Amino acid sequence: MRYLESKVVENRQILDDIFVLCVTYTEDDVRPGQFYMLKSWDKELTLMRPISVFQVEDGCLWFMYRTVGAGTRRMSDLKSGDRIRLLGPCGNGYPYEELKGRVALVGGGVGIPPLCHTAKILQQNGVSVDAYLGFRDDLFAVGDFETWCTDMFISTERGEEGYKGFITDLLKPELYDAVLTCGPEVMMRKVAAMCDEVGVTCYCSLEHRMACGIGACLGCSIHTKSGMKRVCKDGPVFRSTELMW
Repeated sequence: MRYLESKVVENRQILDDIFVLCVTYTEDDVRPGQFYMLKSWDKELTLMRPISVFQVEDGCLWFMYRTVGAGTRRMSDLKSGDRIRLLGPCGNGYPYEELKGRVALVGGGVGIPPLCHTAKILQQNGVSVDAYLGFRDDLFAVGDFETWCTDMFISTERGEEGYKGFITDLLKPELYDAVLTCGPEVMMRKVAAMCDEVGVTCYCSLEHRMACGIGACLGCSIHTKSGMKRVCKDGPVFRSTELMW
């Protein structure tokens, strides 16, 4: 993990509040599920913003993010050639080296993008990957998963495409050797409970407010069965059986 200064290649709006940011990148490999702290401002805002890695390819690092506050709104104004500062890669990521056989990736909302790089790495390591992607209304990133996944399952709560309902309605964890999930906590709780019921290993990537990204401020600490853990440093990926939901 290190501080880097990079350059924006593109910053493309794909939905009203969803953007894809591409920056130059020539550092070490990024583990699936890791994130970076990003900052493109000087005095107006103090803290960097944590954004999960969407894709890594061709000397570029890709992030997909939703504009939800002052920091991400400022990021949405970035243009090609602008400078941006990064800290990372942060966090532990998914234990992809330990996974074999057939794996399900279950994502919801902005928890979907970090599973794309995960799908790629797993597939390249000989794992059969199925993706379960749940949206509120409009779809995004679906095409990026198709190269790496055997089967795709799509749901929308209010949209026109896919199954109408929750993505957990479609999941059958007993068909898999492991399930990896990222998204709203209510969704991950359900996925974890379903996996626990049938004895399938489940890993959850937690979304949490982070100030430093390196475990120094303790602001993202959570209770686990093995004591207090920092989401940014000890996570964001935890085995579901360790979490105290």
